[in-house]
Amino acid sequence: MAISDGTVVWLGQDPVGRALHPDAEVVDLGGAFVAPAFVDAHVHATSAGLLLTGLDLTGCRSAAELLAAVRSAGGDVVWGHGWDETRWPEGRAPTRAELDEAAGGARVYLSRIDVHSALASTALVDLAAGARGADGWHPEGPLTREAHHHVRRAARDAIPAGTRRAAQEAFLRHAASRGIASVHECAGPDISSVEDLADLLATDVLDVVGYWGGVEPVGLPVRGLAGDLFVDGALGSRTAALCEPYADGGGTGALYLDAEAVAEHLVACTRAGVQGGFHVIGDAAVAAVVDGFARAAEVVGAAALAARRHRLEHLEMVTAGQAERLASWGVVASVQPLFDREWGGPEGMYARRLGVERGTRLNPFSRLAAAGVVLAFGSDAPVTDVDPWAAVRAAVRHRTEGYGISPRAAFNAHTRGGWRAAGVDDGVTGTLQPGAPATYAVWDAGELEVAAPDTRVQRWSTDPRSRVPALPALDGPTPTCLRTVLRGRTVHDGGVLG
Repeated sequence: MAISDGTVVWLGQDPVGRALHPDAEVVDLGGAFVAPAFVDAHVHATSAGLLLTGLDLTGCRSAAELLAAVRSAGGDVVWGHGWDETRWPEGRAPTRAELDEAAGGARVYLSRIDVHSALASTALVDLAAGARGADGWHPEGPLTREAHHHVRRAARDAIPAGTRRAAQEAFLRHAASRGIASVHECAGPDISSVEDLADLLATDVLDVVGYWGGVEPVGLPVRGLAGDLFVDGALGSRTAALCEPYADGGGTGALYLDAEAVAEHLVACTRAGVQGGFHVIGDAAVAAVVDGFARAAEVVGAAALAARRHRLEHLEMVTAGQAERLASWGVVASVQPLFDREWGGPEGMYARRLGVERGTRLNPFSRLAAAGVVLAFGSDAPVTDVDPWAAVRAAVRHRTEGYGISPRAAFNAHTRGGWRAAGVDDGVTGTLQPGAPATYAVWDAGELEVAAPDTRVQRWSTDPRSRVPALPALDGPTPTCLRTVLRGRTVHDGGVLG
């Protein structure tokens, strides 16, 4: 492969390339695997960076372990993430009194794994004006909805700007080490801040595509008013909006935006020529979004909607009919395969929250793909790990039979699909062919193979000119990223290659 000025100018296995570029610097990759770099289509960089540099609770196996971690954290402000009470023997989160005892007066914010509820110490609650008595307030247990937003904002404001920027850079460098060249930051007033997003967009570690989850422009070069503009919440925190009550706790969740509000936002974004979108998980929320799209189409026309490539984040409970309608409006589905790996199947959290029948029908990637919906894969970091090969594997090996997709489709969704989701659909970005940006990753990947659409293992040509390259074996070890390159610029170097 020959690269000039950040663009691929030649590919092949014969000596023509070196004859055409006699003065080129030559890098011998020693048989390593080269592929288009990954795109993570849904991240929260600061929160994910604070997980790397702060209190990681994802490995806690009990409420007692969480409290012990808080005791040992130290500092006036403790930001932690990742607890999941559904996997604990106690079956519950610590009370505020227990957290206060462990905190020793510190301001403590501990987000649940889905980031839609959190534990907060009294010292932090006292700083969060409006939290007490707000929707989602609990005098002893985790906070959800508006009460959660208040304490999260107070915790965020307590973190020094330098610490926040260091966390952002730590996350971006970590993503680059996983073969990721571009991330989509899903910011918003209830998640981060305008200042936080401005700092992130000013970095040059990776390509950062910014989204603001609000209805008003923020004066920053964002791709759209989309991302985590909440129509509902999350299943783990029982705030995803459902048509029928939760099987393990009653209630039907929270619907923050109705069909009229969805339509109003889509019309405004379409007329302004910007991408719009929403966070949507539960079936009642999906129904509201589909109704909202239909209403918007009556105002601006289906063609105008499709031209904007509006996007939906998560889209976990969607029927075949809804998928077809969304495809007709040009919708992009920004989805997270590792959600199914973590919480899918008849024994997973989804089944506990919804019952087995409903809980095993989530994240139907094959249904969306068959309808023609563009898929873009992401991690929702810090909700799940930044591990694109694991995401590809999870999309193929879905826990529900028939819901997975082929390795080729999964790989495309995590590479070219991410660029398309951000409006880059020139036919070459996200591929390796002459004229494409030289954005790629080099991997120590072992044996290469890919499953054909009929699921039988089939060998493909390893000629780099092929539009369908071989892929690492799904059952083999996870490939190790040796180098990540963004438009010809090395953004990660593992120090192995010459």
